[in-house]
Amino acid sequence: MKADADKSIPDAQGLPRTNLLGKSESVLAKFFDGLGEKPFRARQVLQWIHQRNASRFDEMTDLSRNLREQLCEIASIELPEVVSEKKSSDGTVKWLFESGAGQAVETVFIPEPGRGTLCISSQVGCAMDCSFCATGAQGFNRNLDVNEIIGQVTHANRHLPIRANGEPAVTNVVFMGMGEPLANYRNVLPALDLLLSDYAYGLSRRRITVSTSGIVPHIEKLGDDCNVSLAVSLHAPNDELRDQLVPINRLHRIAELLDACWRYAAKRANRFITFEYVMLRDVNDSIQDADELAGLLRNRPAKVNLIPFNPFPGNDFERSRSKTIEAFQSRLRGHGIVSTTRRTRGDDIDAACGQLAGKVRDRMRVRLGEKGKKAARV
Repeated sequence: MKADADKSIPDAQGLPRTNLLGKSESVLAKFFDGLGEKPFRARQVLQWIHQRNASRFDEMTDLSRNLREQLCEIASIELPEVVSEKKSSDGTVKWLFESGAGQAVETVFIPEPGRGTLCISSQVGCAMDCSFCATGAQGFNRNLDVNEIIGQVTHANRHLPIRANGEPAVTNVVFMGMGEPLANYRNVLPALDLLLSDYAYGLSRRRITVSTSGIVPHIEKLGDDCNVSLAVSLHAPNDELRDQLVPINRLHRIAELLDACWRYAAKRANRFITFEYVMLRDVNDSIQDADELAGLLRNRPAKVNLIPFNPFPGNDFERSRSKTIEAFQSRLRGHGIVSTTRRTRGDDIDAACGQLAGKVRDRMRVRLGEKGKKAARV
């Protein structure tokens, strides 16, 4: 029986075993140093776990027999347990992963010609309370640990077919699933380290995207620590409307957020910031809204990804009409703003953008009551 993914797995003597799944090269090097082994063992184990998909230490044939036996006693390679798997008619796959105490998070794989994008979760629920998002409506319980974050990628690569060119199924990873990645910075950063490592997943910075609702201090920090692709959930062209749609705007106003974005982009040559903008009928989709949005982004390293709203139970918003979205995009392009419209994928299995809900026991609601919940998120 598998233990909860955030707990150590006991060995036969009841002593805790270390899960090596989410350990970076530097952490593994210290681990092996403690065993009297050379640092290069860390690179070997990383390759076995993340490139050769080894699930047992006895498969790691370039390690000595004694070391393999020792690892079997003191360590493990444990992935989050899969609760369910659903496949969409368009090829999208959604997994529900156990996260303890009857809770679960969702992960979505989107196959496209030339690439396979995995949308992963970083928290059980989300405390940002964006009004158009199913995850926020579920509330927040806890952060996922590194094993649980990277385990989503490991599971996908192990269970999806290898690409025609012999590469793993997952070519791109986006932190756009459940949760606010920058609110779980201490666990997201080492997960990014593994995704970038040549001894683990070896993805380029441009193939990894972190999406944030706008935690300004951590945008600055991410730019210094990692500087992968950044997507910002903007969704409104002014503070008055964004206060209603994205409550964190009351802490970090649009001007402050955009200043942080431009500084982030300046840290690398030819770096653009993607601004996500969900299209809500008669809320933020007028030509005036497009003009105001263009005024914020004109002559800046910015592109806009328009997202048709995906409905979920208990929400009263409606998706903008197709003609309205086309007119909005045309207006942005007329202002010289690069703009695309996201194709809706996996909506028949509730896997589209904004629909991920999983199973969340809202810790904030339990502790504070319904009124306190709202106050705590502002």
